[in-house]
Amino acid sequence: MRNRSLWIGFLLALGLGLSIALTQQQEVDPYKEAERQRELFRQTAGILPGELYAAQGEELFGQKRGSKNVSLEACDFGLGPGKLEGALTQLPRYFADTRRVEDLETRIVSCMVNLQGFKPEEIKRDDVKALTAFVASKSSEMPINVVPKTSQEIAMYNLGRELWYHRAGDRDMNCAICHDSYAGGKVRLSPVRSPRQGLSNEWPAYRFEADKLYTLQDRIAFCYESVSIHPPDHYSEPMIALSIYMLTEATKGKNKFTELPGFTR
Repeated sequence: MRNRSLWIGFLLALGLGLSIALTQQQEVDPYKEAERQRELFRQTAGILPGELYAAQGEELFGQKRGSKNVSLEACDFGLGPGKLEGALTQLPRYFADTRRVEDLETRIVSCMVNLQGFKPEEIKRDDVKALTAFVASKSSEMPINVVPKTSQEIAMYNLGRELWYHRAGDRDMNCAICHDSYAGGKVRLSPVRSPRQGLSNEWPAYRFEADKLYTLQDRIAFCYESVSIHPPDHYSEPMIALSIYMLTEATKGKNKFTELPGFTR
């Protein structure tokens, strides 16, 4: 674990240098630049930062931890205990054991609490992100298949749609103003996609400009913060609701996940 943490630190430092170089360029196509930076990481280090986060998550997944001293190998992500292949493709979904709709991050936290015996306040955000990267990697390049069926899932989807169009903050903004109205265009040089165009299909991803791993919940929080609105708490219903809304729409658009963890600007 320590060696991989050192590798992550090295790559993040490398990414910072790349980011500084990028800021000196003008009118850079974000997608082309991401591909260039991705290839540079491959050539320089032989591995992508997202892969190291996933490897760290794999170690955490198999470790016996918490007050119950057990691993997460019995965690059920919807396909049965310990079954990870394609699990992300059908999340968020309703889980009878917790009686709530959960996305991948929330489900990881639930298993850490219920299986391993962690108290919520003991759970480290970085651990959740690494575990998210590992589990998500098992659904890399698979079709997204989020279809609300239960009453709880439908209610959460409806809440997500309501939040998507709800205007708030000093700028009177909502998600749709950018991602629906400008879909197919660009904002600050970055291409804009709608949920049905696969907006949510690359997360979790390493953002080389930020030099860290972002989950979908992190990306939602970033959007809120970028328009000066305080974001919902991690693992909260608004986070899950927006996730299920976007991923349901991505399913309607017949989108696949990218290579996970992703690599983006």
